[in-house]
Amino acid sequence: MLACVEFDGEDRARLAYAHGRGVLFFTGHFGFWELHAIVHALRIEPIGVLARALDNPDLNALLEQIRQRTGNTVIYRQGTIRRVMRMLQGRLGVAVLIDQHILTRDAIYVDFFERPAATTSAVAALALRTGAPVVPVFALPIGGGRYRMIYEHPIEPPPSDAKDAVREFTQRCTDVLEMYVRRHPDLWLWMHRRWRDAGPSTDAVPGMFPSAEHDIEEQA
Repeated sequence: MLACVEFDGEDRARLAYAHGRGVLFFTGHFGFWELHAIVHALRIEPIGVLARALDNPDLNALLEQIRQRTGNTVIYRQGTIRRVMRMLQGRLGVAVLIDQHILTRDAIYVDFFERPAATTSAVAALALRTGAPVVPVFALPIGGGRYRMIYEHPIEPPPSDAKDAVREFTQRCTDVLEMYVRRHPDLWLWMHRRWRDAGPSTDAVPGMFPSAEHDIEEQA
């Protein structure tokens, strides 16, 4: 697999690890995200991958085997926040997908393609609580059966005491994902119902916890 990929921004990922607070990697259902997680473990180090178990247990077991074949750990719903916190405290990386509609009342609405989209607050909440760097990652095909693994610059967090800090952080993450989807719309999994309503019914901002506990459990 390593012979089929090249890395862009690997130094950014290694520098993020060097802070000693773990790293939160995020992407969407975009490009070759599963491949990126697999080769990241080979090139840098294994990570935790947040996931929702497939409804078919046999298919889920097969997918889990593929995801863990290079040393990664799949993190399912039970005890999610505790496991993620332990991994970050152990200076490890955790990968999250941020482009699915969140069903809980604690979802944060941010703009995605100029429309309000219910988005997980987990990445922002965890980053503000732990100080872990947040690094956007994308895996693009470059032809000839080869792929480019991209590590973008870490997202600059707002001050932790800023008004709506979690929302602002989440918007900054979403803006980077939108930028890549605009560049490569054919690589995004458009079949997901990303926009399911017109926006929040109130303007209340969810707290940092337990909203992240609910939101993080909805990830696929």
